[in-house]
Amino acid sequence: MSAASAARRTNPGLDIVVLEATAHVAYGLCGLPYYLSGVVGSADDLFAYPMERFTQDRRIDVRTAAVATELDSTERRVAFRQSGRTHRLSYSSVVVTAGAAPIPLVVPAVAADRTFTVRTLNEAIALRRLLDAGMVRSALVVGAGYIGLEMAEALAARGCSVTVVERLGQVLPNLDPEPAAVVEEHVRQRVDLRLGADATSADLPGFDLAVVSVGVRPVATLAGDAGAETGPAGALVVDAGMRTSLPGVWAAGDCVAPLHRVTGQPAYVPLGTTANKTGRVAGTVAAGGSARFDGIVGTAVVKVFDLEVARTGLTLAEGRAAGLPALATDVVHRSRAKYYPGGSALHVRLVHGRAGRLLGAQMVGGEGAALRIDVLATALHAGMTVSELASLDLAYAPPYSPVYDPILFAAEAAVRQMGPA
Repeated sequence: MSAASAARRTNPGLDIVVLEATAHVAYGLCGLPYYLSGVVGSADDLFAYPMERFTQDRRIDVRTAAVATELDSTERRVAFRQSGRTHRLSYSSVVVTAGAAPIPLVVPAVAADRTFTVRTLNEAIALRRLLDAGMVRSALVVGAGYIGLEMAEALAARGCSVTVVERLGQVLPNLDPEPAAVVEEHVRQRVDLRLGADATSADLPGFDLAVVSVGVRPVATLAGDAGAETGPAGALVVDAGMRTSLPGVWAAGDCVAPLHRVTGQPAYVPLGTTANKTGRVAGTVAAGGSARFDGIVGTAVVKVFDLEVARTGLTLAEGRAAGLPALATDVVHRSRAKYYPGGSALHVRLVHGRAGRLLGAQMVGGEGAALRIDVLATALHAGMTVSELASLDLAYAPPYSPVYDPILFAAEAAVRQMGPA
């Protein structure tokens, strides 16, 4: 809908058709755990706009329960299934925004009709009904990534006994082990956490329901089968204007691999902010306008019970895997002046090159990580070194920061670690 709305703003005279496989459009997928916990009271609160805003005000022909099945870039036609029949549409430009699909997993400890992935609003509504009816006493969460830990918190908030099973040896696999260990300790105090465990094992006891959150894959087959170039994880490769390798075909959202500004290579990092921005660019350019998306640095933040967990750029492992001479500097500092009440410890890891180039950062703490990570994302966009980071004029007041902000404290430690130039 971001792409369609941008196309309408760019060219008021276009005929614009949206094919949507589900029954809903333009809702906050990232808000589903908070709807399940009860923080968001109603499913209606998750919608950005009512359907009429698109169909009437913006004159967009939205067709729900319409599944695109084939893309013919030579004839410029799309086939789709709706109401049991196959239809075909001709196009001058097409934007593929098929998103990502959850990786399926059969969990023997839970009945199939009580196993959820929580990737659609319909699924979340069905799960919320069970919770509201008091039918869930014990819950299994498979996967300890962002969504898995958000779901663990949501289910615990509803009074469920929660067990989290993760195949790997740490929570949040997209963090380095050191900051992940801080999160692990926090999670263990609130739910039954089992690392290095197999959710398909018959040894697990029965649960009232399971939420499977073991990752997603880009839904890129529509354009991929038509010959579009794919890259990391099978996602579609696009340029700054969100063009695929096929003429007249653009793509955006969780099915694409945009440029990573730190590595200079395509990267698959499916996040809501990127999806919305790339959708706007794709819709604008496909409609004849001018726009560009200059890439990502992989900035993300998640609330894990009482912790803020944030990252941007590359982890140490990712930096070394990319062939970069990466080092890590770790510090623990206060989020506020030590004499001002309410502060907490903030764990900061800076990842940087041997010559000082900032490559990434991770933060874990009770407060201060969510906002500070954006400073580091900005520094990555600017190509700063840790020496330049240490000289930033950041705001200070005792309720918000120590005299030396944790970012500055970490940057100075990184400079010392590198030694004399």
